[in-house]
Amino acid sequence: MSGPAVAASGKIAEVRKNQVTAQPHRVVVVALPEVVAFDLSIAAEVFGNNQRYAFRLCTPGSRRVRTSTGFAVTGTVGLAALDGADTVIIPGYRPPARPLPDRVLSGLRAAHERGARVVSICTGAFALAAAGLLDGRQATTHWCYTRELAELHPKVSVVDNVLYVDQGDIATSAGVAAGIDLCLHLVRTDHGQKVATTLARELVVAPFRGGSQAQYVERPLPASSREDLDDDGLGPTRSWAQQRLGDPLTLRDLADHAGYSVRTFCRRFQAETGTSPLRWLHEQRLALALHLLEETVLPIDQIAATSGFGTAANFRIHLRRATGTTPTAHRQAFRG
Repeated sequence: MSGPAVAASGKIAEVRKNQVTAQPHRVVVVALPEVVAFDLSIAAEVFGNNQRYAFRLCTPGSRRVRTSTGFAVTGTVGLAALDGADTVIIPGYRPPARPLPDRVLSGLRAAHERGARVVSICTGAFALAAAGLLDGRQATTHWCYTRELAELHPKVSVVDNVLYVDQGDIATSAGVAAGIDLCLHLVRTDHGQKVATTLARELVVAPFRGGSQAQYVERPLPASSREDLDDDGLGPTRSWAQQRLGDPLTLRDLADHAGYSVRTFCRRFQAETGTSPLRWLHEQRLALALHLLEETVLPIDQIAATSGFGTAANFRIHLRRATGTTPTAHRQAFRG
């Protein structure tokens, strides 16, 4: 496991493997009153228009619930749908600290105890915390509410500046667009890099943003010198690096390509992407390695060299930290 972006356990990974060839994975989204419409739409768009998943929207009592935007939505089913869910998703709602009905909390606990994967987007983490599912675990929510979550639920280890935290049976995301990153991560966990990348292209979003990236991107640096005249930012340097992931790239290599000092380059990179250059580079290498494992028959040592991990042994260490599995097991899970 590596930091807050914790990989799925072996048990959960095995469940995901079995679902690749079994019946569609059943996803139930619980819309609570004052649900955040954007959060709800993320889950609906990722899982509701995907033949690999059977999507259902439920509300307490199958009643209409008002969104935080003002319009209302109606659940097709009630909370009884939780009994058959493989994944339960709680979108954000407002105000997040309000007490929730016992039937909602007991339904979440029962689903988790039965083996369902339980997921929150944004302030939906408050519901999971209120149900006691986050006690003794790491979790995140929108950065505006991390302090409130920590104060209201002191048994939860709140991570305040990541996109999402995945602990296999429970996953939580930061606010707004971070919900897209988490949902794509879940699709990647269930069905592999290729399926997730294809879906990301349809959604016109970045195909791979690791959970450890910062929740928000800083404002662009103020214009003061030649370094601020590049309208494309550091995009060309990122593209250049992606074509050379097998090379032993250093911060100096990246900074030299961009034409900046290392210090300025790191500051600008963080401002543009919300993560550090070396962390971004590591995640790009991991994404390439997963793709090669799933879509090719290349030997493990060749994949390690091509993706920039050097040796097969080093690659195994990094993959174990990121996904909780080995290259061979991952390949078998997604290639049959």
